[in-house]
Amino acid sequence: MNIDLNADVGEGCGGDAELLDLVSSANIACGWHAGDADSMRKTVLLALERGVAIGAHPSFPDREHFGRREMRLPMETARAGLLYQLGALDAIVRAEGGQLRHVKPHGALYNQAARDPELAKTLARAIRDYNPALRAVGLAGGCFIDACLAEGLDTWQEAFADRGYRADGSLVPRGSPGDLLADDAAMLAQAEDMVLRQTVAAADGQRVAVRADTLCLHGDGAHALRFARLLRRRLEALGVEVRAG
Repeated sequence: MNIDLNADVGEGCGGDAELLDLVSSANIACGWHAGDADSMRKTVLLALERGVAIGAHPSFPDREHFGRREMRLPMETARAGLLYQLGALDAIVRAEGGQLRHVKPHGALYNQAARDPELAKTLARAIRDYNPALRAVGLAGGCFIDACLAEGLDTWQEAFADRGYRADGSLVPRGSPGDLLADDAAMLAQAEDMVLRQTVAAADGQRVAVRADTLCLHGDGAHALRFARLLRRRLEALGVEVRAG
């Protein structure tokens, strides 16, 4: 059995180098919720040094709220914004001798695309038109995954070791009770359930089916590095290989 571990990096939270030693994929902020040209290049170089698969982590244009504020943009604007961010990171990756491997939307863009078919289709088509070889990463069971499959894209359904789930399989919204798991034991148990049994316990206690091709470790959390080490050890103890595929 194998699993990909991904981390959101290049967001100015510190600890990226140490985190990239433990994961197999990196989602690099493209400047709209965090980061800039310099941070993108530095993070790309860190990932290349470690053989970590590089992906783009595009957002709504919302640095003030770290990309976590919902926005209702015209679909042409959403498409242009995604292409702008992909092109910026891809140029740096290519210039440094690497290859862009995947795309994972950030924050509110990620969550809206998981439930809004029109936005999901817009993003999926933009990715296809930019580079149909890119893998799309999105919330397991969400609209974005369906839209990307419809466009012929390779997809990875993502699960979260450190986020609370609702009974419909969506994430507990940030800022709501139960949005983040803070206890190491609870996070490890949730990760083990998702990897080995493809289920997760929702906030109301229901068991929810969840496909986990990749697990996310949030690089902006205070617990991120400590928990990444614990999770990597737990997966290895269970005989699960961590690799990007």
